[in-house]
Amino acid sequence: MNPKQSLSLLLITFLFFSVASAQSGLKYQLPPDRLVEFVDAPPTPSVSISNDGKWMLIMDRPGLPSIEEVSQPELRLAGLRINPLTNGPSRGRYLNDLKLLSLVDNTEYEVSGLTENPRISNVSWSPDGKNAAFCNTVEKGIELWVLDVEAKKSRRLTEPVLNNITRESPYSWHPDNKSLLYKSIDKDRVSPPEPSKIPYGPVVQENTGTKSPIRTYQDLLKNPYDEKVFEYYASSQIIHLSLKGESREIGSRGIITMCAVSPDGQYLLVETVKKPYSYLVPYYRFPLSIEIWDIQGKLVHTLAELTLADDIPSGFGSVRKGVRSVEWRSDVPAQLFWTEALDEGDGSKRVDFRDQVFSLKAPFTGEIEKGPKCSLRFAGIDWGNSSTAMIYEYWWKTRKEIISRFEPDKLEAEKKVLFELNTEDRYADPGSFVSSKNSMGKWVLLFGNKDKSLYLRGRGGSPRGYEPFINSYDLSTGKTNRLWQSSPPYYEYPSRILDGSKGILLVSRESVTEQPNYHRVEWRKGKSTQVTKFPHPHPDLMGLGKQLVTYQREDGVQLSATLHLPYKDPVKNKDLPVIMWAYPREFKDAKSAGQVDDSPYSFDRISHWSTLVWLTQGYAVFDDPKMPIIGEGDKEPNDTFIKQLVASAKAAVDKVVAMGVADPDKIVIGGHSYGAFMTANLLAHSDLFATGIARSGAYNRTLTPFGFQAEERTYWEAPDVYYNMSPFMHADKVNEPILLIHGQADNNSGTFPIQSERYYHALKGQGATVRLVMLPHESHGYRARESLLHMLWETDEWMKKYVLNKE
Repeated sequence: MNPKQSLSLLLITFLFFSVASAQSGLKYQLPPDRLVEFVDAPPTPSVSISNDGKWMLIMDRPGLPSIEEVSQPELRLAGLRINPLTNGPSRGRYLNDLKLLSLVDNTEYEVSGLTENPRISNVSWSPDGKNAAFCNTVEKGIELWVLDVEAKKSRRLTEPVLNNITRESPYSWHPDNKSLLYKSIDKDRVSPPEPSKIPYGPVVQENTGTKSPIRTYQDLLKNPYDEKVFEYYASSQIIHLSLKGESREIGSRGIITMCAVSPDGQYLLVETVKKPYSYLVPYYRFPLSIEIWDIQGKLVHTLAELTLADDIPSGFGSVRKGVRSVEWRSDVPAQLFWTEALDEGDGSKRVDFRDQVFSLKAPFTGEIEKGPKCSLRFAGIDWGNSSTAMIYEYWWKTRKEIISRFEPDKLEAEKKVLFELNTEDRYADPGSFVSSKNSMGKWVLLFGNKDKSLYLRGRGGSPRGYEPFINSYDLSTGKTNRLWQSSPPYYEYPSRILDGSKGILLVSRESVTEQPNYHRVEWRKGKSTQVTKFPHPHPDLMGLGKQLVTYQREDGVQLSATLHLPYKDPVKNKDLPVIMWAYPREFKDAKSAGQVDDSPYSFDRISHWSTLVWLTQGYAVFDDPKMPIIGEGDKEPNDTFIKQLVASAKAAVDKVVAMGVADPDKIVIGGHSYGAFMTANLLAHSDLFATGIARSGAYNRTLTPFGFQAEERTYWEAPDVYYNMSPFMHADKVNEPILLIHGQADNNSGTFPIQSERYYHALKGQGATVRLVMLPHESHGYRARESLLHMLWETDEWMKKYVLNKE
């Protein structure tokens, strides 16, 4: 029987499966107390540095939300998840306190004026660093606030009227430092549309012969009523608001997805969604109008009217036709740049040049200038000055990146290639050019040595692990010079160059036993001063063994993982139950696949998501054992997915057993998303593991027929690959227990909740030992305290039964 016939039989058989029996009356459960402590541990604060480098905002984060909070009303429209009560994201993450820390003298200050239990988001510094704005979400909307740094005081600027449903920030600073622009809900709107009790008629979609290969999306519009509700919540009015409270409306209302002010503050770049909408793609692929307004809101120029982008050819090299990646040039008052495809956006076409950059200067009445052409797909520009900007090109199929220098004031001049890179080769990565914000609040390249050099910041990949660095890059010779580098026993990452001329960095420093904290480093003087003092979140676990382990697959591919041991006494760390938590990755060459992708000196914060919680229950953890899927040259990685996956897993198992750490009969494999897919495949195609834990996975690739993960081919182009890689098709081969966990509201592309439900039914029908846990109101990543505690309880009970107490 061929794969297509087998698939048909399985699908037909599935229709007769009985509904899965449910464990009636099961309430949220609690895992052991030690695991509860990890869930309830206060998060480490996040930080934000002022544009002038003088101040740090220390931003506390609250604990996990309750299931009641996660269960708030939610609209799912056009690829968005909206809280109708606040006109903001339904699953937003918030901060709940702010403190100011001087980076000059290390003095910390409390911030006054905040409400009790604020829900802070979208923090942004003014260009001069004297103020910071932020959003505060209240019961019935989103307010705009400002923090006066000198006064150490915050105050509210608006009523709860901000519209924050799209991916872009709902406000931005004006370069004058005295005002802001924000998106307000339509002040004239009344109550939201009510659904009709009687249908107007059928919902119809039609295609007239045009190829439209679209990957699976969720939360899309479904009918005309959805369209009305989307318009109701997405429509905005731009408001110009001074810090003194004076405000005025700018331009006309619309579904405004972007409003970017020019560096001189005189113009606005505005993107507005137009009809017709689609029931197949999210809002950002709807028709778009791209316009330039003056600061009074008057239309100056229409740059583009883009049609619905539901026909982008398949493949990662394909893009939307017409104008895209529109932005202001950061280092001049008002000049627009954008790119357009020269291959009609079709990555399968063979052409010399894929994209070209174009430019138009204020007052936007002149001729459009042609800029550099890209042989690969355009991937962005870093602006510097009149003679230096960096243009990036990338091509997925070959993992090739080109970084070139060009002169923004001489667009006709040839660009100069600086680096041609294999993006998978971590050891050869030269780093990324460092940028900083200028006086207008825009990102520009950071120059050194009187504009003769730039700075490169890199992760410093090596066989020893990551060793981040800062290099200088001479613009005339192309030579680099090492200025600073992380060194053992620390893993240090340069967060900010505070003063390049004096050699002063802000560095995040951590070690195996030290929580990440910020340090002010003067590399020329060899001096370091600690800036923050975030405490160790679990000091009782200090001293547990951690080891970067390297080993080899049977075909010679080098692999690595990090081994964590549960006991401080080495005698006890023998013949243990072991948990492996992994995620496969595709590569185009074996050399890159075998490179070390970690640091032996990094700190491991143990949270509810971390596999390291199981150290406290007596398990060793073989964390992130590499599972590379390699397809060199014209070969596609997934053509031998199963063979390579099993070989990598076998090499990992053999290593921990040979080290004397693992009991070979008590090894668990687990993963989330593509890692869950991996887990199911390993149980179907090997007998290496005692059980598997699969969270939020996809198990039937025919349900993602236009590509998945790094697979560009469609089901019809590679049916055998889709069949062979789908655990659903091999449910009859699973002879080890498997625990499936999935969020009932998963909106990740490809991992619809039905994936776990159908896979459970298939396994049940084949007599497998399987348990399916569907978490109410949870998306791809689970958030509610109750959900995460229950997830840990399910996992703990499952492993006790099928690993620790295995017969």
